[in-house]
Amino acid sequence: MKTQVSAQAKKLLPLFVFATFIAAPAWAATQTVTLAVPGMTCAACPITVKKAISKVEGVSKTAVNVDKREAVVTFDDAKTSAQKLTRATEDAGYPSTRKN
Repeated sequence: MKTQVSAQAKKLLPLFVFATFIAAPAWAATQTVTLAVPGMTCAACPITVKKAISKVEGVSKTAVNVDKREAVVTFDDAKTSAQKLTRATEDAGYPSTRKN
């Protein structure tokens, strides 16, 4: 019986490994948040804010608009969070809050 279970386990192992790799991306979700950054007042401010946010692991896209005083950030929520993004802007001298 032990040999039979072992043979079945060997047959199922590749399926398990394959399913794990296919399902792994489902565990992490791409999120997009808009951050209000009221301290941005000049043309150089968005450069600093974008650079700070882009350094956060998991960030895939950042769009900063000085006229709207906001940053729209797309990130992998398995690697970072909105809280870490606001901390990054604050550490750069531009406190922010989540708008959505």
